[in-house]
Amino acid sequence: MKLIFRYMGRYKKAIIIAMLMKLAGTVVELLLPTIFEHIIDNVVPAGKLIPVLLWGLGMFLTAIICRELNVRANRRAIDNAHHVSYDVRQDLFRNTMNLSGAQFDAFGLPSIISRMTSDSYNVQSAVQNLQLMCIRAPMMLVGGIFVSLLMDANLALIMVVMLPLLIGIILGVSAKGLPLYAKVQAKLDVVVRVMRENITGIRVVKALSKSDHETRRFANVNEEMTRSDIKATTVMAIPGPFMQMCLNTGLALVVVVGAGQVNRGVMEPGVILAFLTYFNMVTMGVMGLTRIFMTLSRASASANRIDAVIDADTDLRVLPVEEALRPSGEGFIRFEDVTFSYGEDSEDTSGFAGAERERALSNISFTLKRGESLGIIGPTGCGKTTIINLLMRFYDADSGGVFVDGRDVRTYDRDELRRRFGAVFQNDMVFQDTLRENITFGRDVSEEQVLEAVRDAQAAEFISGLPDGLEHEAAIKGANLSGGQKQRIFVARALAANPEILVLDDSSSALDYKTDAAMRRAIGESYADSTVIMIAQRVSSVMNMTRIMVLDNGKCIGYGTHEELLKSCPAYRETFRVQMGEIA
Repeated sequence: MKLIFRYMGRYKKAIIIAMLMKLAGTVVELLLPTIFEHIIDNVVPAGKLIPVLLWGLGMFLTAIICRELNVRANRRAIDNAHHVSYDVRQDLFRNTMNLSGAQFDAFGLPSIISRMTSDSYNVQSAVQNLQLMCIRAPMMLVGGIFVSLLMDANLALIMVVMLPLLIGIILGVSAKGLPLYAKVQAKLDVVVRVMRENITGIRVVKALSKSDHETRRFANVNEEMTRSDIKATTVMAIPGPFMQMCLNTGLALVVVVGAGQVNRGVMEPGVILAFLTYFNMVTMGVMGLTRIFMTLSRASASANRIDAVIDADTDLRVLPVEEALRPSGEGFIRFEDVTFSYGEDSEDTSGFAGAERERALSNISFTLKRGESLGIIGPTGCGKTTIINLLMRFYDADSGGVFVDGRDVRTYDRDELRRRFGAVFQNDMVFQDTLRENITFGRDVSEEQVLEAVRDAQAAEFISGLPDGLEHEAAIKGANLSGGQKQRIFVARALAANPEILVLDDSSSALDYKTDAAMRRAIGESYADSTVIMIAQRVSSVMNMTRIMVLDNGKCIGYGTHEELLKSCPAYRETFRVQMGEIA
């Protein structure tokens, strides 16, 4: 709940105005039964038409004022709630962008999505209800009882006696509701994950005729979430029937006792009619409090989940120079005895107690001078991409040092470091926008740089063949582009800002050999000053690099030029022979 009040504090003035208007509207509403009672007991018996019309007009105007105050308060409250939820989503998105790779892995993409959508909506509902019901419900409850006590203390005591029982039920049930709603949101994370997996992999699911299997798998997780939601909602609905029973019993007692007093001549009929109206207001107040507690129980669970992301300080702290490691040698890019494992040290990620985490990289060392190139080759899962993750500081190494331009990467501000790079990642993304915007990506890139990048990425031919060229609108995830076309757009994006360090992670797997060779030749000629790191499966893609690193199971089993590795590295030599067709 701290998060909700913290964000409401940004709109303190607007929220106070909305609550004061709601307060005024409720006070005016509490006057209506009293006016009605006066008309019935005093004005009508006098038998004069003019006073009846005037008092009736006054009651009508009071109702209009009440309506206007409540409508304006509701509009302001809704507007404030949307502003708060907007800020929550913005900060949640911004902080998500600042999470380290390890933190993002810990939260998980499906969980981030559900926090951004359903959790933020729950917070919005809570903010809206806090402004409206937290004023109206208590005022209806307290005001109704107060005015009833002034009218007839004996009848009012019927309501007062029941209140502690009703409030106790509400508080007890709400205490149980919070953890139940937290479980519902956790189950929703699983539903989002399964849904996302199947939507992303819909072609695979259909190709393997597994639609029924995946439908059953989704039905299982959907059923689990539904059961959790039903349980939470059922628990939170418990107060309703009890409260209704108590209130109806009290209402019946009021009618019986009031009718007896009217018959004895000690109470006017208008009083009992007004009293029944106030009793109904008290009922609405209690029901409003129940609604508040239900909303806040769900919103509190959601707010805690959102707060966990917003308040998560990045674990990639920028180190002062005096705390940083010093490179032991020269080089523009330098890895010194780097070891890294995915996952937290404090957690057992293997599923077996006492098992050691599998290392993604073990004791990796290499040096690149400015303008040199490194090709990294090896089987899937050997740690090739992990080297890029550490170089661009998505993660920090467990031990050893990673250096760029003579500085420990941990001493760079995130943007300062990453502006040096142009990167194509293994699972890169085409956004739903024009090809030009996908290439420039909001950077200050000139038209000349864009055209040169498109030409060197071998994308000019297919782009010029489109009716609208660079203004061609790409579909979501580039669904209207082929795999090879998307990869060339990725490379053009990486080249457009003329980066100091060019990272190409499996950037030519969808290209034919001729296009791949032409692209590598163009990069070598136009970006000779850039330091290039290329991850590839093809030996032909890396054989002309200054240095080649062969990885296997996170370890460097070969490092040198193409000719050196043919002599010294059996794994590289075997890969070369198979790929170049020397053996079948």
